[in-house]
Amino acid sequence: MSRTVVGRLIRCFAVSVGSTILTTTVLIALAIGVGMRAGLANVIAVCCGIVPSYFANRRWVWKRDGRGSIASEALPYVVLSLVGLVTSSLVVAWVGERSVSWPLQWRAIALPLANLAVWGALWLVQFVILDRVIWPTRRVAAPIAEV
Repeated sequence: MSRTVVGRLIRCFAVSVGSTILTTTVLIALAIGVGMRAGLANVIAVCCGIVPSYFANRRWVWKRDGRGSIASEALPYVVLSLVGLVTSSLVVAWVGERSVSWPLQWRAIALPLANLAVWGALWLVQFVILDRVIWPTRRVAAPIAEV
């Protein structure tokens, strides 16, 4: 694996950590602080992280500037995020229903862990799609040797 791919992996991981902190904070605030249903709280929390995550990945991780393409960049990114959202919301709702009688401190751990488990499983797949399909590395053709 090249140094540039490792660098993108590290930066993408850092963006994911930031998004996770934002999402987790919103999820706990809504589900525990406000008493909102866990599944709905997760939908709102994940949506709060999609836009900053897209721009951080596009500009910092994959070094893209200028206007991005809605059709070839933003839409696929949002679709990937929505797949994660649907999956994580189903899992968080399931955990939320089963943990409704637990102490709040345990729920404050269980709900974000459910969310984190789903996103963790999807993270590597998402990185590969972003790196190879949405923002592929621009390769410079090697010069042809003259004979």
